[in-house]
Amino acid sequence: MSTSNSSPATAAGFASSAASVIDPVIDELWERRGDLTPDDADARKSVVAAVDAIDAGEARVATIAADNTIVVDERAKRAILLSFKVLDMVESAAGDFHYHDRMPLKTRFDGVRVVPGAIVRWGAHIAPGAILMPSYTNIGGFVGAGTLVDTWATVGSCAQVGERVHLSGGVGLGGVLEPPNAVPVVVEDDAFVGSRCMVVDGARVRRGAKLGAGAILTASTHVFDATSGEEYPRGEIPERAVAVGSTRIRTFPAGDFGMPCIVVLRTLDEGEIHDKLALNEILREHGVAGG
Repeated sequence: MSTSNSSPATAAGFASSAASVIDPVIDELWERRGDLTPDDADARKSVVAAVDAIDAGEARVATIAADNTIVVDERAKRAILLSFKVLDMVESAAGDFHYHDRMPLKTRFDGVRVVPGAIVRWGAHIAPGAILMPSYTNIGGFVGAGTLVDTWATVGSCAQVGERVHLSGGVGLGGVLEPPNAVPVVVEDDAFVGSRCMVVDGARVRRGAKLGAGAILTASTHVFDATSGEEYPRGEIPERAVAVGSTRIRTFPAGDFGMPCIVVLRTLDEGEIHDKLALNEILREHGVAGG
């Protein structure tokens, strides 16, 4: 569970809940997972029901609590992992494209615009009003209402994306199923992630934050304020921050090397969080493309 020094307001796109809605039988199955096979019909029924709940948005792998910490539903993650034990390999096809996998594709897209070429696995939830350009969303992923997943963007396994987010072309949100207790990537409401950014290893982009093109954010990435030099919590883009990838010089026995980091150029006012023209102007002032 991660902590933060930010305000305690809960992001609107994330339900605040510490209790799992998934049947506790999943915990029992997890304890004997080494013995499970696709021939265990009762186990398969329980696991499918649990993953169906995640697919429908009734359960989530991670939520944001009232104190702004991320709460992981380990039972939901266990259900996803168990599905690889109890589901058979099945052949499928889409036109001339043939596949062989345990996971079927998602079939529930109520109120969602899905452009040809977009791929979503069963067990991922896409909220009404979201738009999926040709992209990939893995099992356990959550995409909130009004969010755009742009061309060639990837929402990795269990990654959580809030409402009105823009994941630009080629963005990669890392997945996390192993180890089972790891925190997934979280991108909160109204965030903007620029082209070819990589957000992995349980990193977090907070509400209204803007991440310039090509930045790489991991759980251990140092994040600095460009004006004060203050260091923020590692692996987190602060709320409403306009941030870009950068380097800082570190001295090693072999010499001086530029190590990757993130620099916060400024913090947007509350009313600026939707103004992409203002965002692009800020990035241009610092010689950075928005993406």
